Amino acid sequence: MPLWEQRFRAPRVSLPEWAEEAPDRSLFVSNATGTFELYAWDRATGGQRQVTDRPNGTTDGTLSPDGRWVWWFADTDGDEFGVWMRQPFGGGADEEAVPGLAASYPAGLALGRDGTVVVGRSTDEDGSTVDLVRPGADGPVEIYRHRESAGVGDLSHDAALVAVEHTEHGDAMHSAVRVLRAADASVVAELDDTKGGTEELGLSVLGFAPLAGDTRLLVGHQRRGRWEPMLWDVATGAETDLRLDLPGDVSAEWYPDGSGLLIVHGFEARSELWRYEIGTGALVRVDTPAGSVSSATARPDGSVEYLWSSAAQPPVVRSTDGSVVLDPPGQKAPPSVPVEDVWVEGPGGRVHALVQRPAEGEGPFPTVFEVHGGPTWHDSDAFASGPAAWVDHGYAVVRVNYRGSTGYGREWTDALKHRVGLIELEDIAAVRAWAVDSGLADPERLVLSGGSWGGYLTLLGLGTQPDAWAVGLAAVPVADYVTAYEDEMEALKALDRTLLGGSPEEVPERYAASSPLTYVDAVTAPVHISAGVNDPRCPIRQIDNYVDRLAARGAVHEVYRYDAGHGSLVVDERIKQVALDLDFAARHLGTRKEVG
Repeated sequence: MPLWEQRFRAPRVSLPEWAEEAPDRSLFVSNATGTFELYAWDRATGGQRQVTDRPNGTTDGTLSPDGRWVWWFADTDGDEFGVWMRQPFGGGADEEAVPGLAASYPAGLALGRDGTVVVGRSTDEDGSTVDLVRPGADGPVEIYRHRESAGVGDLSHDAALVAVEHTEHGDAMHSAVRVLRAADASVVAELDDTKGGTEELGLSVLGFAPLAGDTRLLVGHQRRGRWEPMLWDVATGAETDLRLDLPGDVSAEWYPDGSGLLIVHGFEARSELWRYEIGTGALVRVDTPAGSVSSATARPDGSVEYLWSSAAQPPVVRSTDGSVVLDPPGQKAPPSVPVEDVWVEGPGGRVHALVQRPAEGEGPFPTVFEVHGGPTWHDSDAFASGPAAWVDHGYAVVRVNYRGSTGYGREWTDALKHRVGLIELEDIAAVRAWAVDSGLADPERLVLSGGSWGGYLTLLGLGTQPDAWAVGLAAVPVADYVTAYEDEMEALKALDRTLLGGSPEEVPERYAASSPLTYVDAVTAPVHISAGVNDPRCPIRQIDNYVDRLAARGAVHEVYRYDAGHGSLVVDERIKQVALDLDFAARHLGTRKEVG
């Protein structure tokens, strides 16, 4: 089996979640069966068992605070539309978790220690709703509804308060926070940083204090140009600004005893952990290796468990007590090569790119520009099997944190408005020029590739920069922006209205300027497109429209449709898609290389 395939087949686990009142009971995701599914783990006995078993996999799940139940979201073949189910932690029949709620897209879930349940839902017909179920009640009671996007933030320790993130102001990129009284849905407090100023500032709910009678809510804010946490007492309105002296974006969660905060600090594609002492304001480093911490949690004994990797080293779940928390059996993933940091002057400022070079050869190399999705996401010094596969086959890989990416400040993330897609491609073009001029990349063998928003930028780049790219590989892309808007889930329609300044009817010229379909007749590079037929984010009809235009003029293209949603949770399917991309590039670039 080639190295690249071994990486995909190697056993993977997520960071285990633990039940707040039964910390020996944990839940994690694993690909042990060849499909990513939920697993229950009793740490006291060491016993593990598979909870879900579905053809297209399951990753959305949580534990009830008492550890009695595993909740999981049941959609249909990856379409993200469904209902919450639950199963006893020790095993047994699944049952509908909240009878009386129709199927919807999920918009948050909070489970109380007393059995209270808060469910966020999104549908095209109803917009966003939040429903609450009290123990022993006949059914759910709606406590919030609005046409714009909203979701459940958290439920207080005593289940008396519900925090909701909402975008009633119409800006889907910058939420406000409202706290409701669970008993009667009355408003207790409101925090909205979009009001009263010219700046667009967002808020995020990070969690209520884990203490009885404590009305403090941990909130993320952008008041100093980046994400930082603060404490907001929703009963008094008092705000405590933590003012952490860290240069990048900062998130946080409570330590279980409420004495401190576990800080996750991301800066320039790496991340690290700190402990913040609430009583003294002291900030203490939590030792982790250089690389990326993709998730972390503080345990009741004060230790911290975290999922760590680097571009060269596969992921592992570690603890600050020195142990490996979960070590699944099976052949481990082979390592890859480390990343190099490159900074390039772009039209909107310095652009950060991560570069991986083949272990052999001096270049120039055939080079893949692997474009991340989101767009509010970023590539980091973390292990990724896809880029490692390209490196194995003799390609250099370049990943660009273009404007719109997170981790470089609010202005960088918010820069794409109105000229959506075109701004990101300007930054990619600047890094492309560096790659060629530096001798890294062969200008005749440049591949533009990506999935989701990265797939969208791939198709848009092939049409607006036709001389720059030799091959295009687009997975689950936006291809026809107007039709995508018509068919996509409601939350994404709201995001598109924010990014482009309105709907297709209101600003048709902006949708046309940002749609790959507008430029499809200029595409000269061979293009391979893969698409999930049940995808609610980048629906299949708009991809078919684009493909029909390619076919009508005899453009070189291939399309692979698979029976899932916005990506696959089946390992064999992921391997198949990478193999198709590798083969397509090799046939059109003459780069075929057998790897062991």
